[in-house]
Amino acid sequence: MNNTQFETFLKLVETKSFTATANMLGYAQSTVTTQIKQLEEELGCPLFDRLGKTLALTGEGEKLISLAEQMLQLEREILLEVSPEKNPTGTIKLGVSESLCYDRLPDKLLKYKKKNPGVDIQIQFIEHDSFPALLKSGALDLVYTLNPLIENPELEMIFKRKEKLGFFACPDHPIVQKKKVREKDLEGIPLLLTSHKCSFRNMLLRDFSKAGILPKIELETSSKEILKQFAMNGLGVAFMPAMAAAAELKAKKLKEADWAGAAFPIYSQLFVHKDKRINRALEDLIGLIE
Repeated sequence: MNNTQFETFLKLVETKSFTATANMLGYAQSTVTTQIKQLEEELGCPLFDRLGKTLALTGEGEKLISLAEQMLQLEREILLEVSPEKNPTGTIKLGVSESLCYDRLPDKLLKYKKKNPGVDIQIQFIEHDSFPALLKSGALDLVYTLNPLIENPELEMIFKRKEKLGFFACPDHPIVQKKKVREKDLEGIPLLLTSHKCSFRNMLLRDFSKAGILPKIELETSSKEILKQFAMNGLGVAFMPAMAAAAELKAKKLKEADWAGAAFPIYSQLFVHKDKRINRALEDLIGLIE
């Protein structure tokens, strides 16, 4: 067995389709079939049940997932650390909150690539409740997230920085023209919110509940771009991280309300798993983010 087979196996777990896996990895479908068959023969057990056109993981397949992820992580660490080249080569898998990609992260990644051209950074958008398991399994090497403070004994917090949530609307909206805005001022106002799993949305709704305010939710979406477009077109007030609206504020397409209500403490935070070894390539990336 080899890591090429493990990579194919994990992609097949994700897609549940031999055709889709072949297309994503650039293989012929027969190559994917052969790799999985060889892996099953060497392990002496089926990894998938073929139920007509449907694939379902067997119990043995479920057990293999985390082990295959760890093998691929170890391969990445070897390539990053053990190299005759002066500069590291290999891959870093970075999990990131979408909001951090609007204003801050792209410039840092450009600087990193100039310093470490041999390192490939693969970015994956993450959710608050799922990323600790991805760090533990080795599916991610590093996570840069925007959330309320996270405490998890399995994780090591390397860095934190206080950030800001705000209310944004088109410049002629009555809310952004008020001197001070509190919870009661938003009653009956169409609100543009992030999706159900988002901690920002949940913080706001808990605050409204305490204040006895029934929110009028016009839109819920995971896309900050859609929130901004609706707000710029006068369709409501968007509640989101200030960094995500930096360009629109500078261009005067959006204006921030002068919020005087409850505080919404959030932080940009950088995490690795507590047992993760920080190699030189990771150390350079961490230093740029800090």
